[in-house]
Amino acid sequence: MKSRNPFEAIARYGVVPVVAIEKAEDALPLADALLAGGLPLIEVTFRTRAAAEAIRRITGERREMIVGAGTVLTRENTEAALDSGACFAVAPGLNPGVVSRAQELGLPFVPGICTPSDIEAALELGCRMLKFFPAEAAGGVAMVKALSAPYRHTGVRFMPTGGINPANLAAYRALPEVAAAGGTWIAKKEHLAAGDWDGITARCREAIAVAQSAKA
Repeated sequence: MKSRNPFEAIARYGVVPVVAIEKAEDALPLADALLAGGLPLIEVTFRTRAAAEAIRRITGERREMIVGAGTVLTRENTEAALDSGACFAVAPGLNPGVVSRAQELGLPFVPGICTPSDIEAALELGCRMLKFFPAEAAGGVAMVKALSAPYRHTGVRFMPTGGINPANLAAYRALPEVAAAGGTWIAKKEHLAAGDWDGITARCREAIAVAQSAKA
């Protein structure tokens, strides 16, 4: 069942497929592959012209899917994400104007952070779910541990993204402050182009197994 709070679902599954969809017609086969793998969750990035239509198709035809919009950089992106049916939005950085617009629209928003100052700015804006990006390049698991320590009492949680893969997923997910890890390895552009739906399903199952066993 779809949670009313997308962040609850994100934390429950522990991994978020981050996907750039080049062709809107791939949206439903992709959603079906994710569902078959037990992962009714996706972040569709606004890096392609097909993003809004892909979100619209998934939310319209696969209502059990929890669909977020990624790479939301502007107020216009935020409005388009909501209009398309996204139930949460994610950004690589922290733009107060974009966060404020999302809050005005009632769209749960995950800003990107990389430093203590970023975290404090996000907290000031009322954000408690934060995307640590680019995770591996910015210090990886050790950096998440160091960043989270002074802010643990605030209830802040992190969604590391950038360089996450099956080899390091468990280490991130095992951290108490990590709600989930975002990753592109589950459904890359080449997988969609090749129609590798079975492969996507298999990677979903593997990712969920790793994420949930690490947290347990």
